[in-house]
Amino acid sequence: MLTGVVFLDLKKAFDTVDHAILAQKLSMYGIGDQAIKWFASYLTGRKQVTKVNGQTSSERVIKCWVPQGSILGPLLSFVYINDLNKYLGDCSVNLYADDMAVYCASNSYVNICHCVLRHPIYGSGSERISSS
Repeated sequence: MLTGVVFLDLKKAFDTVDHAILAQKLSMYGIGDQAIKWFASYLTGRKQVTKVNGQTSSERVIKCWVPQGSILGPLLSFVYINDLNKYLGDCSVNLYADDMAVYCASNSYVNICHCVLRHPIYGSGSERISSS
């Protein structure tokens, strides 16, 4: 038996959480409408400014994010990616904070490569593995 593993470090994971998708997932987990509205008010309308060498940027609205350094940030990020394994077919996934291991076991190297490469998170799905 062979096992193929892809290790991913989801850098900027906290900065890529789409609020609309997060609200759908919270609802899917049974969170009520009032609580979802509270989360939405907590996350939306935030702005950021960057200052480098005395120069300050203009304000930008943050559209995709959860707060880092908070209790809610990691929890909301986890809710956001927790169902990822549903989309990986024959592959399995282990999640820890912003790290992910996706693995597939088979008796064939070619099967493992097909399992991993057919998923859009790794590539276009058009890659072909030759058995020769």
